[in-house]
Amino acid sequence: MKTLIAAYSGVLRGARRAEAARSESSDGGRALSREGSGRWGVACSVILMYTFCTDCWLLAVLYFTWLAFDWNTPKKGGRRSQWVRNWAVWRYFRDYFPIQLVKTHNLLTTRNYIFGYHPHGIMGLGAFCNFSTEATEVSKKFPGIRPYLATLAGNFRMPVLREYLMSGGICPVNRDTIDYLLSKNGSGNAIIIVVGGAAESLSSMPGKNAVTLRNRKGFVKLALRHGADLVPTYSFGENEVYKQVIFEEGSWGRWVQKKFQKYIGFAPCIFHGRGLFSPDTWGLVPYSKPITTVVGEPITIPKLEHPTQQDIDLYHAMYMEALVKLFDKHKTKFGLPESEVLEVN
Repeated sequence: MKTLIAAYSGVLRGARRAEAARSESSDGGRALSREGSGRWGVACSVILMYTFCTDCWLLAVLYFTWLAFDWNTPKKGGRRSQWVRNWAVWRYFRDYFPIQLVKTHNLLTTRNYIFGYHPHGIMGLGAFCNFSTEATEVSKKFPGIRPYLATLAGNFRMPVLREYLMSGGICPVNRDTIDYLLSKNGSGNAIIIVVGGAAESLSSMPGKNAVTLRNRKGFVKLALRHGADLVPTYSFGENEVYKQVIFEEGSWGRWVQKKFQKYIGFAPCIFHGRGLFSPDTWGLVPYSKPITTVVGEPITIPKLEHPTQQDIDLYHAMYMEALVKLFDKHKTKFGLPESEVLEVN
């Protein structure tokens, strides 16, 4: 599980604070970041620093020298590795839940796309498995499309960890990176943004289907500026794999979470899954619940260099309507009653 958790790593406080300011245009798509995974990233750095004190110090010097020249590579799409994306461990990970990817429409390779992924859940496990690995055969289902899962840019300041993230096709969720991928990387690019971000994770709980979207419009503005089609994507079961203590609005717990979210870039959650050796004990291993990610029909977006607020509101409303329709069309197929309603906040 440590390998999996690394994919959702956080960053040092200073990096998080800087990124929170820079990634405003991406609506808190600073998804897939958790305090526990941040410690994993820090551990990579500590181990590398320790290498300076061993007989292998030259390797560390060479790596840091190379790192200085390679610093901006994540902003240009990174270095994805099909070998890493096809590791057998991802198939075991997929089968544990299980996780599946459902295609509803073809995607043209002559267009670029922004996928809005909903809901965030606690870890965004469906987003990771479906778009950062080939476990569900995303490249075969959408031939010619290159998926880039967006996460905190601060993750890529972590030595070693950054190499792993880039190998899976994970990119920083900031304007510079998204602008580059949608304007200077050809066509057939699909950037996956977990639109609800940290705020949405705070309401994640089994049995609840709710998204934070009504005031999240930055991703629509980006799509309009580049003429990238919007693709609503809903992951049924994402909220079922962890249980969380939900703090009510106005409580001290929610106040602390919002302060962390505002100044550091993530919201600490008190959650648990099952134990490592027994499903009857608490732990950090997610519950074995099916996750089905349904990729909806793309919404054709015109290219407007300077979109007005009216333009943004129009296509944002179209996107919200398309997401609700996608949910309603598929909900009964994946265990939800016909009366279930998607809550859009």
